[in-house]
Amino acid sequence: MKEEKIVEENLCHISTERRSHHSEEVKKNLTSRLNRVEGQIRGIKGLIDKDTYCDDVITQIAAAQSALNSVSKILLEGHLKHCVVERVKNDDPEIVDELLTTMKRLMK
Repeated sequence: MKEEKIVEENLCHISTERRSHHSEEVKKNLTSRLNRVEGQIRGIKGLIDKDTYCDDVITQIAAAQSALNSVSKILLEGHLKHCVVERVKNDDPEIVDELLTTMKRLMK
């Protein structure tokens, strides 16, 4: 599937409340992708219930993981371009540690 570029402008802000600030277009894109992943997971369960050959199931699991990685990439791109940049501009030293922790989680 072709990777889509979604641009968000000035959607993050500094506050004590931690929330995402995605445009409706980005939310729709992410929701659509996650709905597909949800369908893939149900399909994998069905393959297991039908005693499908292990390698075929593993291939479908890899596809679902790839789809989830695509969602993560979109979220991470927006986070870096907006939230992280804004917090760096506001001299928030904690953002670097937060980002490193996030990257470690994604690279497991």
